[in-house]
Amino acid sequence: MSAEPTTPQDNTAPGTAATGTGFPELAPRERETLRHIAAGRTYLQTARHMGLSKHTVDAYLRRIRAKLGIYSTAELTRTAIALGL
Repeated sequence: MSAEPTTPQDNTAPGTAATGTGFPELAPRERETLRHIAAGRTYLQTARHMGLSKHTVDAYLRRIRAKLGIYSTAELTRTAIALGL
C-alpha cells in the first residue's frame, strides 16, 4: 500500500489571490505598475521608474484591466487602495 501525498485544499476561486480579497492575483510587476498609476504617475513616468518602455506599461495595464474587469483609471485607483497598494 502506498500512501498518496496530500495537499492542502485551496478553496479560493480560480485566479483569485489566496489572501481572500476576491481580486484575481496580479503579477508583482502588474502590482507595481498599478501602484505607480494609482499614485498619479503617467505611463512614461511609470516606465522610466520601472526601467520599461511605455508600451510595456500599457500592456501591463491592459492585463490588469482584463483580470479585474476595470475600464477607468478611477476604478484602477480605487482597486489599488482596496489592495493596499
